[in-house]
Amino acid sequence: MPQEPQDEPADAVPRGYWKNASGALIPVSKIKPIDKARHQLVTDIAERAKAMNAVLAHFKAEVMAELEAFVATSAAEYGVTMRGAVGKGNITLTSFDGRYKVERQVADRIAFDERLQVAKTIIDECVHRWGKGANHNIQALVNHAFRVDKTGNVSVGGVLSLRQVSIQDPQWDQAMQAIADSMQAVSSVQYVRFYERNEAGLYEAISLNTAVI
Repeated sequence: MPQEPQDEPADAVPRGYWKNASGALIPVSKIKPIDKARHQLVTDIAERAKAMNAVLAHFKAEVMAELEAFVATSAAEYGVTMRGAVGKGNITLTSFDGRYKVERQVADRIAFDERLQVAKTIIDECVHRWGKGANHNIQALVNHAFRVDKTGNVSVGGVLSLRQVSIQDPQWDQAMQAIADSMQAVSSVQYVRFYERNEAGLYEAISLNTAVI
């Protein structure tokens, strides 16, 4: 059974009480055994998950450092010193026998500045100028591209999809340029993926995702 909270700190839960999700103090004697058991199960699993997350984070940091060091070693054979982002780009390394493959990928997180709204205004003007009827699909595409998520952010993929639409119109081109100018790389995320070649000669991911067993 879970231990009762200690009453040592001034803001701690008093002995004999548990604090529920709403912050209310509930006497332990009033808490059902099944609720206590559920609390113990969830807490234990979550703590173990946090510990595993820390292990995986440490493993990723080690792998990234080892890959970067290897890139530097390889470059040194040509008398080249890798610096900054040049030494942290996308790479694929394969074992000598081809059985294993390790990929490091770098992805920029993109955000848009105020010029995105300028682009949206220009696009709306384009659709209005083109008239009605045949352009309903274009308007639906525009509205879909500029939709926002629950946090109020515009979908990067949706906006970029507009740049794949081939429309011969100077004003449309101006809008596409405004979108390009509004794009800002706000951060960079590095991924590392592992693969093993199967009997058919195809590489299968060595997954660290709990969704795959």
